[in-house]
Amino acid sequence: MASLNGRVLLLNFSYEPLGTVGVARAMCLVIRGVVFVEEFDGQRVLRSPRAEFRVPSVVRLRRYVNVRRRRQTAGMRRFRIFVRDRFRCQYCGGKKAAHELTLDHITPRSRRGGSTPENLATACVRCNTRKGDRTPEEARMPLLTPQTALGVGLERVLLCHYAESRPEWRKYLFLGDAAEDERRELA
Repeated sequence: MASLNGRVLLLNFSYEPLGTVGVARAMCLVIRGVVFVEEFDGQRVLRSPRAEFRVPSVVRLRRYVNVRRRRQTAGMRRFRIFVRDRFRCQYCGGKKAAHELTLDHITPRSRRGGSTPENLATACVRCNTRKGDRTPEEARMPLLTPQTALGVGLERVLLCHYAESRPEWRKYLFLGDAAEDERRELA
């Protein structure tokens, strides 16, 4: 028996990735006929006293939905910067969970460094403390990658982060090496 834990990739009718939903929400959408099931999650099955349902991994809406971008809260922006930096400290390169990371102002706020995405970097607590109120040059802690603005495609990067453990999602996220993977399978 499968549990209701896990995420399901939600696609627009046009196959545009919209995000993820929980297994329970996805099952409700399937039963109500709101979505098509594009991929199943292996052999996972949910059972009720009267029925048995295969657990979906990828679902697609039956109608196109026009998606408007919503305003971001500070917490959403913080998480988007972690995603942009791929959950890696930009000073030591260590990969950490979100709760173990902080945002560092590259040019400190005391020196009029703003809270713009270009001036924020993901840092582990140890590196952020070590850098303190100095620039990376003064602290002799160069950034591993240059910081960029938060692009509109960042949601796709977040989905790619999830897709590392969900190979069946790759073809729907239009990842560059997905076509190469398919060619290898055919050879």
